[in-house]
Amino acid sequence: MRHPLLSAFILVSVSIATPSLLTACGSSQAESSKAQQRPAVPVTVATVVQKTLPVQIRSTGLGEAYSTVNVKSQIEGQLIEVGFKDGQDVKKGDLLFRIDPRPYEAQLQQAIANQLKNQAQLQQAIANQVKSETSIVQAKANKDRDASQLQYADSQRKSYDSLYASGAISRTQFEQYRTNYLTSQATLNATVSSIDTALATSESTKADIETAKANLAAGEAQIESARVQLSYTYIYSPIDGRVSSIKVNKGNIIKADDTISLVTISQIQPIYVTFTIPEKSLSQVKQYQKLGKLKVQAFVTDNKRPVEGELTFIDSLVDATTGTVQLKGTFANQDDRLTPGQRVDVVLKLTEESNAISIPSQAIQTGQKGQFVYVVKPDNTVEVRPVEVSNTVGNEVAIAKGLQAGEKVVTAGQFALAPNAKVEIKESPDQSNEKSSHKN
Repeated sequence: MRHPLLSAFILVSVSIATPSLLTACGSSQAESSKAQQRPAVPVTVATVVQKTLPVQIRSTGLGEAYSTVNVKSQIEGQLIEVGFKDGQDVKKGDLLFRIDPRPYEAQLQQAIANQLKNQAQLQQAIANQVKSETSIVQAKANKDRDASQLQYADSQRKSYDSLYASGAISRTQFEQYRTNYLTSQATLNATVSSIDTALATSESTKADIETAKANLAAGEAQIESARVQLSYTYIYSPIDGRVSSIKVNKGNIIKADDTISLVTISQIQPIYVTFTIPEKSLSQVKQYQKLGKLKVQAFVTDNKRPVEGELTFIDSLVDATTGTVQLKGTFANQDDRLTPGQRVDVVLKLTEESNAISIPSQAIQTGQKGQFVYVVKPDNTVEVRPVEVSNTVGNEVAIAKGLQAGEKVVTAGQFALAPNAKVEIKESPDQSNEKSSHKN
């Protein structure tokens, strides 16, 4: 049998402990009940959808001319014509400047006159060569004739030598034939000398011809140089582009290859947009670039429609100061929406994520334990659901974990919510506008 005092003690202990235990066990239920008893919180919601979303890298970029040409003069002279206005678009081959051509026209005419003189000298040298060749032929013929005459005179001299020795002829007759022989021999020697002279003259005329030909070639070069110099009096645009302000006005004397350019032309069709990405994204970009060309979109601040281009350059160096890598996109820019120096928002598309679980980005909340959303249950109460975000595209986010297609998440009114709170679903302004447009 239990002692009466012990029984009383147990009874008192139970009566004291029971309220505390009941309070601890029912606190969460009480909060849930209180939340349900509160007035419904007006919220807007969005349905979780499954769709294809692009995988992108966002950045800010700067417009950069595809090419820039500083136009300078290659000759000195007075500027007599300017063929454009400040900021004008020009085409390749358009006349930009004209320099006074008269001094260069005179140089060309002088070069042409000198060339005519060179041609005349060549013709004279050729004529002298023909003459010397004729003299050689004639001298050789004379040599043959004189050699024959010398042979005849020698035979006569020898015959009359024996006659004179026998006393058959007088000394006078003997001296006459001897003189004839000596004369023929002298004549032959003179003829041989004339051949040598003719040969030397021929060599000299050949040298004159070569000199005249060299002068002719030099004269042709001078004419061509004068023509080129004259052509430099007209300065044409080397590219399609947009000109800067004119830096030298009509009437000024300009110098050849001066330090100051006459005008600068920037090619803006196509045009570059330079932007940077974090170093950690570089390997991902290169990986997808191997699979094909990557699209780049540039968003001009005053227009929601992007300008389309493609990635064409990845810098080989990482900026150690910022931890970023410079990239360039090339844009056709046919509608002239991009300008050098213009700041734009850039979106680099790497690939597409199919069957992505997508919700509006405004549904995402951040707490002490990470990101979460309020999910609306069938009884119009809300549940706190932790989520993992895998990708952000504009106003949409892709959820890697935590949601399923068809569920509803709160997109506005979250600050008045608590777990299991009752909600009243309101239409968002976008939904109202969409219904109005369908009715119209």
